Amino acid sequence: MNTEDTIAADKAHLWHPFTQHKEWCAPEHDPLIIVSAEGALLRDSEGRDYIDGNSSIWTNLHGHRHPRIDAAVRAQLEQAAHTSFLGFTHPLAAELARDLVALFPPNTLSRVFFSDDGSTAIEVALKMAAQFWQQSGQPKRTRFVAFSGAYHGDTMGASSLGGIPAFHDRFSAWQFPVQRAGSLQELKGMDSSALAAVVIEPLIQGAAGMRLWPKGMLAELRDWCDAEGVLLILDEVMTGFGRTGTMFACEQEKVIPDFIALAKGLTGGYLPLAATLTTERVFAAFLGGSERTLYYGHSYTANALGCAAALASLAIFREEEVLDQLQRKIALLDRLLANLARRPRVIDVRQCGFIAGIEVGWNAGEPFAAGQLAGAKVCVAARRHGLLTRPIRDTIALMLPYCVTESQIRRAVDALTRAIDEACPS
Repeated sequence: MNTEDTIAADKAHLWHPFTQHKEWCAPEHDPLIIVSAEGALLRDSEGRDYIDGNSSIWTNLHGHRHPRIDAAVRAQLEQAAHTSFLGFTHPLAAELARDLVALFPPNTLSRVFFSDDGSTAIEVALKMAAQFWQQSGQPKRTRFVAFSGAYHGDTMGASSLGGIPAFHDRFSAWQFPVQRAGSLQELKGMDSSALAAVVIEPLIQGAAGMRLWPKGMLAELRDWCDAEGVLLILDEVMTGFGRTGTMFACEQEKVIPDFIALAKGLTGGYLPLAATLTTERVFAAFLGGSERTLYYGHSYTANALGCAAALASLAIFREEEVLDQLQRKIALLDRLLANLARRPRVIDVRQCGFIAGIEVGWNAGEPFAAGQLAGAKVCVAARRHGLLTRPIRDTIALMLPYCVTESQIRRAVDALTRAIDEACPS
């Protein structure tokens, strides 16, 4: 299909996520068609290259078409693309589970449940936590706590935790029982006797606009959960696998949760695969007769191609010393963003490792009116300068693949600088 045919078929038949299709399907709108990628670059149907400024929705770690991951997926295709995981197993799933467990201290997170994406990884943790208390003599522990501004996915259970009204409020009649906390102090004022678990994105909230948690908050939360007998669920779907500068964000405050949800970067951005890790204590509560079984699963649980990609991604971390190499790039990004922060219309820059959010607004620090769509306009302008990313309202996310060169980091920040100057209201 050529560009015109693709756009015509798209507008006639597709429904894109988080997209208002009145604007998308308008005759004057020409969607950008990505046809190939390599390293940190994406190429459109007209042959133009762009830096992948949000790592293809926060998934791609080592760059597109990494030879190690490509080879691993091709090799597995010679064996089997997918087989059922209900009543069967396969070598790659067992190997990947062992390697994931080995990323945490011994005798902590020792059990791995595979699913499809971040939403289902969270959904698994919620169902495990609820059933754990039912089978541990405390059936009244049915409520979950999530924080204001939270985003943990779009399946019904995961969206119950969400604290972003535009995404979540219209489905409130069908959601799990959730209590909302604006801060740790607010959480401490709650009656904990009916709480099953607290759910949090450690160090930084992504869809809230890259909002940073105060240092030490996560460790203090862990201590409170221990004191109150409440389970702790960490959503490291965005922050996991090096994004914050360490393999997992929770390492920075020496916290081990009762559950950790992993997805996005698990396969290096190649294939849908998620993992929920938990403890032997939780696992033991499900042992016994059939009535204690976790009746939950997915058709593509532990998909072999996904496992192959994930194993190759973990090997790249080890063999290419990815985390060590990343520190220099994090420092460069920090210096460049410090300069960007001084520009007119930039009211805040938030960075956590290799994750950044650049918030635009009026010079006095006031936000633009929502109807001005300043963040979206900045991202459209950035395309003209060779950078693709998406806004979170008026916060521009910048989350580059780890393979990005220092020259490309400079180009990306320069593109954002030019786009902000061109697109923001004056």
